[in-house]
Amino acid sequence: MKIGFIGLGNMGGPMAANLAKEGHDVLGFDMASVTVEGVTMVGSAAEAAAGADVVITMLPNGQILRTVAAELLPAMQAGAALVDCSTVDVDSARAVAEQAAAAGLLFVDAPVSGGIGGAAGGTLTFMAGGSAEAFAKAKPLFDIMGQKAVHCGEAGAGQSAKICNNMILGVTMIATCEAFALADKLGLDRQKMFDVVSTSSGYSWSMNAYCPAPGVGPQSPADNDYKPGFAAELMLKDLRLSQQAAVSADADTPMGELAQALYAKFVENEDGLGMDFSAMLPRFEKRGRS
Repeated sequence: MKIGFIGLGNMGGPMAANLAKEGHDVLGFDMASVTVEGVTMVGSAAEAAAGADVVITMLPNGQILRTVAAELLPAMQAGAALVDCSTVDVDSARAVAEQAAAAGLLFVDAPVSGGIGGAAGGTLTFMAGGSAEAFAKAKPLFDIMGQKAVHCGEAGAGQSAKICNNMILGVTMIATCEAFALADKLGLDRQKMFDVVSTSSGYSWSMNAYCPAPGVGPQSPADNDYKPGFAAELMLKDLRLSQQAAVSADADTPMGELAQALYAKFVENEDGLGMDFSAMLPRFEKRGRS
């Protein structure tokens, strides 16, 4: 395929490189001056999109997606697909999907899970929203960039799945960190705590695969001074998206709302900026009941 790729940062760059390695003709554009192995860099998003079978975007937020889409869509050829791999608000994904349909184009919202390591290794998971036709066009590329792609439903469903998943992740990580801090104050050995919880009803991905306690469980950012990993500010972004969606859908999400507030305090008023989201554990270690 001829592919346009817009947004070649820590995630987009390796994803585009993997497509180029498989023989696809990839034209790339980024606001920063970057080079990506196998990718031909061009001077604008529209230039990357012209004549492409598929255009992939990896962008910071919904407003930027809307702005870039306004430039991309008129430059794309009829029947081409715009595949947005950013994590953005559901309303922006649906708005761009409507604009794409009006222009005779396919659209897939396909946020990813797996982080920078998954992008480099081609092991990402894609949560995709859009028509069956649009998903089928993007699926061969998902298979190169990742290990799993789930068609979640119509436009916006991919973003919905991502923010619901990450709301659970934010809440469970806070609960896991609180529990370790409480166990410390009760005199319970952390390894014993892990041995019990990881095989009991407290089992979770936050505990078993990404344990926030250094030296306990599988290797995680906790064993590297809480260098991300998945940065706390990115968790805050996703939790804010979850609450934006909850307001739009009139959904009661008190735990998600509280998790957002705690991560906002951690990132904006404490020392969480630039730390892994599991660094909530040393935060709770230092705090008392008040």
